[in-house]
Amino acid sequence: MVDYQKMYYILCRAVDEALDALPPQAAEARQILQQALEQAEEKYIDTAEE
Repeated sequence: MVDYQKMYYILCRAVDEALDALPPQAAEARQILQQALEQAEEKYIDTAEE
């Protein structure tokens, strides 16, 4: 069985670390990644089993 929770965690952690590593000049890339991370987080919370 695919462990989507673990996949989600790995991906979100990597995006979060990448956001911290981006230089200030990469504001557009930072915004795109931040929005995607927030959308994924909202979707995960809305659909996660309790």
